[in-house]
Amino acid sequence: MLTFPCEFTTLRVLVVDDHELTRLTLQLAFSGQENLQVVGSAANGQEAIEMVKRCHPDVIVLDLQMPIMDGWSASSHIKAISPNTQILAYSSMEDATCAGTKPMPNFDDFCKKDVPTSELIALVRKLGERAGNNFK
Repeated sequence: MLTFPCEFTTLRVLVVDDHELTRLTLQLAFSGQENLQVVGSAANGQEAIEMVKRCHPDVIVLDLQMPIMDGWSASSHIKAISPNTQILAYSSMEDATCAGTKPMPNFDDFCKKDVPTSELIALVRKLGERAGNNFK
């Protein structure tokens, strides 16, 4: 197989949220961005862990409050199998209060769900750079 050197790498993003509309909206927002690729989506932490094994994302946008397995539990499993994957805790206002009271050692950053889309995309790109990739 021939490979050619590239000036950039595509940032691989996994979207995890129990609300279908949120997942679809994030996928739409990210898909319109240059060098960003949504490699999968999941509705809970268990699905997220399986997607990490299959899709090898650079960055995960991970909701905190979900059924079956929440973001806190999923983040520790994800870091165990993929320590370089950057995890963004993505939370609603109600969850943000709870997040302030729980330790978040497996998250690389935190973002409220009411943040402007441009800020969320910039944060995902910043985390992608931390993951060791060169995204231009």
